[in-house]
Amino acid sequence: MVRMIDVRRSGDRYRGSEPPSGISSLHAFSFGRHYDPDNLRFGPLLACNEERLAPGAGFDEHPHSHTEIVTWVTEGELTHQDSTGRTTVVRRGDVQHLSAASGVRHVERNDGPAPLTFLQMWLAPLTWDGAPAYSLIRREDLPQDHPDTVVLTLPAAAATLHHLQFTPGRPQPLPEAPLRYVHVLNGEVRVGPAPAEARSGASAAELGPGDSARIGGPAEAPLTLMARGETSAELLVWAMEG
Repeated sequence: MVRMIDVRRSGDRYRGSEPPSGISSLHAFSFGRHYDPDNLRFGPLLACNEERLAPGAGFDEHPHSHTEIVTWVTEGELTHQDSTGRTTVVRRGDVQHLSAASGVRHVERNDGPAPLTFLQMWLAPLTWDGAPAYSLIRREDLPQDHPDTVVLTLPAAAATLHHLQFTPGRPQPLPEAPLRYVHVLNGEVRVGPAPAEARSGASAAELGPGDSARIGGPAEAPLTLMARGETSAELLVWAMEG
């Protein structure tokens, strides 16, 4: 049984910081000035950027097209404005989806008094037509009583975003899909074979905050997640068709 778990450490991400502007960025894939031909994408996932904006800092109006842009705020408040006339404030635990489609322009700023941190993920759509679309799911509207919450189903990219929270000693299955991308928001976690598969030769990995894992291989061999140490863990997981 063959399975690939490709671990990428937080400290190995490309730093695209602009200190004078109050912006600090960490890129998991080739992005902007950073080009690595061996790290362009994973399935439909094109970018996974951790952005830190000081109060008053932000990205001025800029264009996007043919990209599904998903944003998860972990700290502070993100002010979003786009060329359709929409203005929203995205808060911790909210998930924002902007389908750029044929073309859209937007502004992203930290207009609040506290530092802002958000994770922004770009995915390639299956088709290149359509008009721009926007949605915002508030944290309070997501299921609160389940450790594995589907926060966004994205048919345009054949992908689903899961938000996982769990405590030490309580393993839970990793969502199944041909391709999976795991990003640790906080805590430490082990991802590996379920007890019944422990002797199958499937690999395992230990991840910390900011670490990620790209997982491919046969979906019928289950993997589980388990928090390490004494603290709980929080993850985002993309389950993708490939």
